[in-house]
Amino acid sequence: MSLKIVYPICCGIDVHKTFVVACIAATNNKGATIYKRHRFSTFTKGLRELSQWLCKNNCKDVCMESTGKYWIPVFNVLEDSCNITLAHPKYVKAIRGKKTDKKGQG
Repeated sequence: MSLKIVYPICCGIDVHKTFVVACIAATNNKGATIYKRHRFSTFTKGLRELSQWLCKNNCKDVCMESTGKYWIPVFNVLEDSCNITLAHPKYVKAIRGKKTDKKGQG
């Protein structure tokens, strides 16, 4: 059974206090997915760079956890150019698959 690709290009953003890690997943019409990962500062300049990076990669659909208050400035910068889905951390943790967090690895 194969999964239906709902968003051919989308981005998951891991939000931290001083930085965000964004991972774009782009799936072509043959079902092959390419991942691009980049880290940005949470200062306004960094978040604008994130917005430009998403735009350059033709990515309009973004998902991030609504952890604490750190997601708010990210949301504010991206809301005009992206469709943002905020996910409750409780449910994001339950999703099985490739977890790219560096914590606990090694």
